Amino acid sequence: MRSREGSAVHIAFFNRSYHPDASATGQLLTDLCEDLVRRHGCRVSVVAAAPPQTRRGVRVLRARGTRFSKARFAGRACNYVTYFASACWIGLRLDRPDVVVALTDPPVIGLAAWLAARRFRAPLVMSYRDLFPEAAALVDDFHSDAVNAVLQAVNRFLAARADRVVALGDRMRERLIADKGARPERTIVVPDWADTTAIAPGPKRNAFSDAHGLADTFVVMHSGNVGLAQALDALVDAAALLRDLPDVRIVIVGDGVRRCALQQRAAGLALENMVFLPPQPRASLSLSFAAADLFVVSLRRGLTGAVVPSKLYGILAAGRPYVAAMEDDSEVAALTRTRGTGLVCEPENPRALAGAIAAFYRDRTLLAACAARARAASLDFDRAAQVDKYATLFREVAAARHQHRARHAVAGEVTP
Repeated sequence: MRSREGSAVHIAFFNRSYHPDASATGQLLTDLCEDLVRRHGCRVSVVAAAPPQTRRGVRVLRARGTRFSKARFAGRACNYVTYFASACWIGLRLDRPDVVVALTDPPVIGLAAWLAARRFRAPLVMSYRDLFPEAAALVDDFHSDAVNAVLQAVNRFLAARADRVVALGDRMRERLIADKGARPERTIVVPDWADTTAIAPGPKRNAFSDAHGLADTFVVMHSGNVGLAQALDALVDAAALLRDLPDVRIVIVGDGVRRCALQQRAAGLALENMVFLPPQPRASLSLSFAAADLFVVSLRRGLTGAVVPSKLYGILAAGRPYVAAMEDDSEVAALTRTRGTGLVCEPENPRALAGAIAAFYRDRTLLAACAARARAASLDFDRAAQVDKYATLFREVAAARHQHRARHAVAGEVTP
C-alpha cells in the first residue's frame, strides 16, 4: 500500500495496550499492525504504553504512564491520565503519518490522535472498542455524573469529526450514530476476529485436559478476562445449581479484577465442580479451547452495543458451542440465533444459565450440531479477511486526503 509520493502508507495508531500486553485489545491491535506491515506493505507506528521496540516491522513509541493496580478507580484514572499526557507529547513529534487511528484505551485517547491528525493534516479514524460513558457503568467503586458528561462530550466530539468511524457490530454502529453523533455515511462495521488456522477444532483429550483432569468430564468454560463486564457471579451460582450432575465441571480460565472475589464466592458455596485456571499462552489456546465441551459468553445488562466480547470469535474457530448470556438485541445474541451456534439466555440469571447448560448436557446431538455450525461461522470472521477490510479503509481515507490536498494546491488555496 503506497502513499501519493510512492512510499509506504504510514499509519499511526494510538492505544495504551499493545504487545506484550495480554489483553484482548492489545493482542488484536498487534495482529492488525503486524499484518498491515507483512501483508499490505504499510509502515506502522504505535503510540502505546508498551516498551519501545521495532517488532515485526512495527515501531512502538512508548508513552510513559503510571502502572498502578487497576482494581481501584484511582489507580486506573492515574494510569489513563499519565499515559494520555505522554501520548499527546509523542503524537505531535511523529514522523508524518498518512492516517491516524485511535482506539479507546483509555477512552479519551482519541483526543491525542485528533491533535496529531490536525498537526499533520492527516485523516483521523476512530476505531471504537468500547463506548463511553456507557462502559464506565462497570466501575463499581466510582460513579460521577461530571466524569460521565466529560466522556460523553469527548466521544461526541471525536465521532463527529473523524473521517471514518469503525464499530465492532451493527448495534454499536447504531449507538454511535444515535448517541455520539457519528455520521452514518462515515460509520462502518468491522468485527473482531480469530486466526482460524491457529485456532481449530481439536480432540478433547489433549495435554491441557489431561494435565487438569478434564478429559473425562463435561467442561463448561469461560476463557478470557475475569473482569467487571462478564457478570460471572451468575456462572458461579449456576455451578451451585448444577452440582448434582457429577461429571460437569465449570472452568474459568483467565485473570482479572473479579477473579479473587469469584474464587471466594465458589469456596463459600463449597463448589467442588468449579475450577479456576490461570491465563493460557496464546499458542496454547487451541488445546485449552478443545478441552471445553461448551463455553459461556456473558455480558452485564445495559452494555449491549457498548461492549462486544471478542472471545466469541476464538470459540467459533475452535468449533465449540456456547451459551450467550446476553440481552436479546446484542450482536452476540443476533449471531447466535442467525447461525445456530448456541443458545441465548437472560443475562445475570443463574437459573436461566444453568438451564441452558443442562440442555446441552442432555442433548449431545444439539451440542454437535452447534459445534459444526460454529466452525463454519468462524470463517466469516477470519483474521486475514478482517485485516483486509482495515487495509482497504486506510487506503481509501489516505487517498481521499491526498486528492483533497491536490485540488486545493491547484486552486492555490491553503489546505486546512
